[in-house]
Amino acid sequence: MPASPIRYNEPVETTQQQQPAGAWMSFRELTHEVRRGAVAEWTVTIILLLFATTTLVQAFVIPSASMEDSLLIGDHVLVDKLAYAPAGPIGKTLLPYRDVKRGDIIVFRYPLDISQDYVKRAIGTPGDHIRFEGGNLILNGKPVQEPYTKHLAPYPDMYRDNFPAFSNAPLRPRAQEMLEKCVVNGELVVPTGFIFAMGDNRDDSDDSRYWGMVPRENIVGTPVVIYWSYEASTEALTNGNIGFGHIIDVITHFFTKTRWDRTFRLTRAYPLGE
Repeated sequence: MPASPIRYNEPVETTQQQQPAGAWMSFRELTHEVRRGAVAEWTVTIILLLFATTTLVQAFVIPSASMEDSLLIGDHVLVDKLAYAPAGPIGKTLLPYRDVKRGDIIVFRYPLDISQDYVKRAIGTPGDHIRFEGGNLILNGKPVQEPYTKHLAPYPDMYRDNFPAFSNAPLRPRAQEMLEKCVVNGELVVPTGFIFAMGDNRDDSDDSRYWGMVPRENIVGTPVVIYWSYEASTEALTNGNIGFGHIIDVITHFFTKTRWDRTFRLTRAYPLGE
């Protein structure tokens, strides 16, 4: 019996060949919609995160000992950038804008190099009269207790401890100008638009005594919480490129060098002269 010829163009054959193509097209359309939706959602999420981290809150790390014991080297803090933002006609009634107060911990652009961020405590606001006697703050004519400060230097320093007393050591030009223009009857008078800021570790702090006052527009915000604290050196934290050694150190000693008792600790202002 002769073999049946192969019918390549038979309708059944055509239908069987087209079914996979049709299923593939449906799958592509479905996954295309899913991918497009996922990409859109992630794009919006990333935009919101970038907006939040650049406009509302920003993470900073403390690289020096100038604010000990309030803030330690290796404290990673979240800074509220909205607190001191200038309030508009509508925003001032809806958002917690306020001006800098004495005793606030502030993050600001270093006046001598605005690419650097510094953290200090606001000691004097516009109109305040400031002087020190033996390391003790005299604010507007009255002695003020500062329980957060440290004085560890084994030797006295006339300028440091009795600011704005005359300094035998050369000062930076901004500090020299501050002394020449803003000292009245032995007291520094804080002018409009500036903040006098100091570190809590008074004997180991490069602050307004040495480089002048902080322009109000330089202030970025105030730290609100320590979200992680890790024992690290100033050198490791100020390295522009994260060193391989520091990464290995974190991986190896994460649990032993993390200061767990400081995790999620709130940072607080201390009212001065109120």
